[in-house]
Amino acid sequence: MNLDELKIKMDNSIQHLEKEFHTIRTSRANPTMLENIFVDAYGSKTPLNQLGNISSPEPSMLTIQVWDTSLLKNIENSILESNLGINPQTDGSLIRLPVPKLSEERRNELSKVASQYAENSKISIRNVRRDFIEIKKNEKKESVISEDELKKFLTEAQNYTDQYIANIEKILEQKKEDILKV
Repeated sequence: MNLDELKIKMDNSIQHLEKEFHTIRTSRANPTMLENIFVDAYGSKTPLNQLGNISSPEPSMLTIQVWDTSLLKNIENSILESNLGINPQTDGSLIRLPVPKLSEERRNELSKVASQYAENSKISIRNVRRDFIEIKKNEKKESVISEDELKKFLTEAQNYTDQYIANIEKILEQKKEDILKV
């Protein structure tokens, strides 16, 4: 593993965190809120976004134009079972999802969830660093790299780790701000 591969793995951790943050509800309706919802359809769990057209016609409303109306009940149940706190309203093949304003308690809960996601990303970053260091120490043991090169790699790996963890903190603060904004 080289430094470029280290950066790529750390970038992937940040991308995963951002994707997880998109599924956390803020006061605005966003189609990505429904990304983690799977529906029993055609004998398997199918992502909701593959069963209909999801859009946000207004800031506090999501709509799902369902392609197969026989799945309406399953879709409604999956939305109700998700932890979003949204009650679907069916109108023909269209499901409306009014996004209620978040209570202070729910905002604080979501803020804690965001913090947990960020902590998991930091652990992931540190694990990538640990694996990289292990590889480099083995290379040193096998005389592939010198002691000076090992020190240089360890310093670089720590610098990258510090940068990425600071970036996670910045992203987390922004998300918490979005969540807590009324």
